[in-house]
Amino acid sequence: MTGGHRRILVVEDDPETAGQLVEELTTSGYDVDLAASGREALSHGAARDYAVITIDRMLPDIDGISVMRQLRDDGVAAPFLIISALGEVDDRVRGLRAGGDDYLVKPFSFTELLARLEALGRRSETIAKETLLRVGDLAIDLIARNASRRGRKIPLLPREFQLLEYLVRNEGRVVSRAMLLQHVWDLHFDPSTNIIDVYVGRVRRKVDDAQAYPLIHTIRGIGYCLRAPG
Repeated sequence: MTGGHRRILVVEDDPETAGQLVEELTTSGYDVDLAASGREALSHGAARDYAVITIDRMLPDIDGISVMRQLRDDGVAAPFLIISALGEVDDRVRGLRAGGDDYLVKPFSFTELLARLEALGRRSETIAKETLLRVGDLAIDLIARNASRRGRKIPLLPREFQLLEYLVRNEGRVVSRAMLLQHVWDLHFDPSTNIIDVYVGRVRRKVDDAQAYPLIHTIRGIGYCLRAPG
């Protein structure tokens, strides 16, 4: 994993194992969050963008497979490395079919764990470059067709998502109402319609309200521009 995307979520209920994982991963240069239960894992996983999530199958409240399935249903795309004492072939197959990307059986070598994390991280970075668009703290997922700011999902209707995607793809450029009407609605310019202003207003409220800084800016007499500060 390169750049700033080296944050890992460790889901492990055994204090000794969890402590060793956090210490070793931190020493190896990773930023690590720890969840000791399935509910904590669901909370962390939905709130942050992780390069990899390591998860134990046997948790005290919700089993690891159910946690993976729920996070996948919630649109979490981070790869899962299952770490479990359940090492039979059927156990590994069930974990991988449930959404796991790799499976490591306890006890394990930490060197092997690092190698597997690096491999999953490279895969994660490649997928992210192809399917995620980012401007500041805004991320839009082109596969799941959803958007979020600081990890919090933004509820968008399909046309609102198309509008936001077009603005993001043209980050820093001023786009006119005619351009939006043509590329988002596939219509030629109609000077009597206010549909652009209505939809931009809706998207702006969903994207910018209660945020530290606005992303969508009105360029008077021309159109709109989406840009982050700085």
